[in-house]
Amino acid sequence: MKSVCKENVCTGCGACLIMCPKAAIEIEDSFCFVKTIIDEKKCIKCGICTKVCQAHHSEKLNKPIRWYQGWAEDETMRLSASSGGIASAMTSYFMNSGGYVYSCMFNNGVFVFGLVSMHNFDLIKGSKYVKSTPKNVYKDIIQHVKNGKRVLFIGLPCQVAAIKLLVGDAPNLYTIDLICHGTPSVRLFNFFLEQNKIQISNVHNIVFRKNGHFGIWINNKPVTTPNTLDCYLIAFLKSLSYTENCYNCTYARLERCSDLTLGDSWGTEYKNELKKGISLILVQTSKGEDLINGANIHLLDVNINNAIANNAQLKEPSTKPPKRDFFFSQITKGKSFNLTIWKIYCFICLKQFIKGLLIKYYIVGKKIFLSLPHGTK
Repeated sequence: MKSVCKENVCTGCGACLIMCPKAAIEIEDSFCFVKTIIDEKKCIKCGICTKVCQAHHSEKLNKPIRWYQGWAEDETMRLSASSGGIASAMTSYFMNSGGYVYSCMFNNGVFVFGLVSMHNFDLIKGSKYVKSTPKNVYKDIIQHVKNGKRVLFIGLPCQVAAIKLLVGDAPNLYTIDLICHGTPSVRLFNFFLEQNKIQISNVHNIVFRKNGHFGIWINNKPVTTPNTLDCYLIAFLKSLSYTENCYNCTYARLERCSDLTLGDSWGTEYKNELKKGISLILVQTSKGEDLINGANIHLLDVNINNAIANNAQLKEPSTKPPKRDFFFSQITKGKSFNLTIWKIYCFICLKQFIKGLLIKYYIVGKKIFLSLPHGTK
């Protein structure tokens, strides 16, 4: 089967799929990688797919010109976000100034990108540790930009790169990328839910982090004991479950493809503020500075070296764990997700299990035992 790019570099951004004039392309999700498949009977060899593919064209990258850490001044907005509410504050500012904002949201059982409004504003809040694609909003964004409308796109670096390849460096297109450690496929996440007797079609709300703690909450109910890690997040935090392209990510570096970059301010000296959330903010362009100056946010200086040391993906991609092939060999055979993670990370799973028992029976406070910080190897 012919593919637009090699399967180990495809990000699944979907730009080729949407721009193909003959609808000859599909994205294949095989748990451990994604790739684009071309129907050669429909293909007219126009070459548009490779013209919009980031694997074939490098997007311009810029070093940050400003560094900050901070949070949304609105306390409610800050507490309802995963890491300080900066993205929410910028979204609110941009919308109130007459601009259009597109971001990822969980809506009707699907992780999709959509136009943000006051009606669906809450759907964009919080981290989403699963792969999604902006394919359904590409054409709308292109049309808005052509019509002179101000557009803000918030997504992962590879998704921002896709938008910029399609639209170009238009003065009315603003972009925010998120510091990304890697993303598992939607198929893998659904597989995990199904094995835990949860149907994604019955899910109205998903939270991956709550009150500073990692943990999946489905319809406001925890998958496991609150303040303990479930097997999906153990796999995620250990970089085990990402699709293949993430381990060779060209955007995991100090130079960024966006106007502004957001992440968690890991290693911050403001330890007493961590529970409420603190964002790391990298500004690459004057448009990024416009976003900073317009949003209602509290800014602080940040130690650049410390920020880089605590955000490994500002230096290099996540490292592929030795047991990753074993993990996916079990998953593709339909074996138990949870049991496979127990086999690979027995000590971590046992620790979380005991912690859950102690919390459940109120033997100790909820803060006993160390939790895995995001990105721990």
